[in-house]
Amino acid sequence: MHDSEPELITTLAPSGRLGGISRQRFRLKIEAGDGPRSELVTSEPRVVVGSHPSADLVLSDPTVSRMHFEIVSDRDGHLLRDLGSKNGTEVAGLRVREAYLTERARIRFGRSAISFSLLGEADQVALHPDMRFGAMIARSPVMRALFDRLARVAARETTLLLEGESGTGKELAARAVHENSRRRDRPFVIVDCSAIPRTLIEAELFGHEKGAFTGASQARPGAFARARGGTIFLDEIGELDLDLQPRLLGALERREVKPLGSSTVVPIDVRVISATNRDLRREVNRRSFREDLYYRVAVACVTMPPLRERAEDIPMLIEHFLDQHFAREGQRHDLDEHTRARLADRPWPGNIRELRNVVEQIVAFGGDDLVTALPIAPGTPAMRIEPFKVGKARVVDRFEVEYLTNLLAVHGGKITASANAAEVDRVHFLRLLDKHKMRKPREPREPREQ
Repeated sequence: MHDSEPELITTLAPSGRLGGISRQRFRLKIEAGDGPRSELVTSEPRVVVGSHPSADLVLSDPTVSRMHFEIVSDRDGHLLRDLGSKNGTEVAGLRVREAYLTERARIRFGRSAISFSLLGEADQVALHPDMRFGAMIARSPVMRALFDRLARVAARETTLLLEGESGTGKELAARAVHENSRRRDRPFVIVDCSAIPRTLIEAELFGHEKGAFTGASQARPGAFARARGGTIFLDEIGELDLDLQPRLLGALERREVKPLGSSTVVPIDVRVISATNRDLRREVNRRSFREDLYYRVAVACVTMPPLRERAEDIPMLIEHFLDQHFAREGQRHDLDEHTRARLADRPWPGNIRELRNVVEQIVAFGGDDLVTALPIAPGTPAMRIEPFKVGKARVVDRFEVEYLTNLLAVHGGKITASANAAEVDRVHFLRLLDKHKMRKPREPREPREQ
């Protein structure tokens, strides 16, 4: 971390309402090597440097990777991240994977070098006028700025890539863009590329004719055909098999698909929104994701911030989840201040999905046991002295609750998928849920997943 001024500064409009965000400008200047331009002055929250023509600062150096490193601006400053480059990145003579840049820094990579320097100027970033965009709610400036950007993207036909950790709300963002576009009255079709078996994903995307493969007893249109006139959402596109990526690229470029077993092409009229929790730029450098497909789906990129970077939204989200429970069950619940404080202090590795699941569990089963089992926040006094067996059991119980909560959050509450991921028997997994009162009474047994 450096000692310069913070990069993000919230400003107030004359009325006292949030008026925008100021982002500090910085300069990247080529000191060794060359490129189409010698420097870049920007306040963008993410800048990529590399040899590919689409990079924000391009260098014509064969020892520089296509997307060599990025500089990401956050509340702590300007973070340089090496994107899995072949020859690495050095800052102040040290090879780094990640490093916060000082006010002035020299960066070496391959046979090239650039200087980084903060400028005294700042650019204003507008905030969305509302604290809601689609089904997403927030009051934090970082999310209100994101709402504004999504609203502008929604007004155009731009192909969009949503990046971010699991549970940050990428599907909600995609649906909100669809609902605020001219295609709002047409279908919104979701394809989860991580959940469909490799042998079926092609048929799911493009459709198939009767008899095209074993089990194809009748013709079925693919997701692109079902989304005609609307939006197709390719969730977890980073999991798409490398062998299938050329077919998807061809469909996007030619705007047509050919169902399996058919000799006829079908024109498609869809907007494509993709999402991933992977860094696809790293995957491109590793050659596990096609470069041409990446630039086809990443015409516009929006990163969903993790919940730990927008903690001021947690109280609002808690109230929202309590309101949703009331709408479903007809019973009003509230959380005491102690419970709310413990929830606000958590790092939430599962992000909003985990927070929602925990709130629902507290409402369903009572909060005392669950809140006690939540991880202790930094600065909390050390635990009391007690018999070894008692202390060990309490720590194990805390771990089990935390592990089960995160696991269920990642897998959307699906028991079979969670048990498989944990590599434990389903019956044992259910016993663990019952042990910690994490399974709703008379919950119907879900069908076994194929």
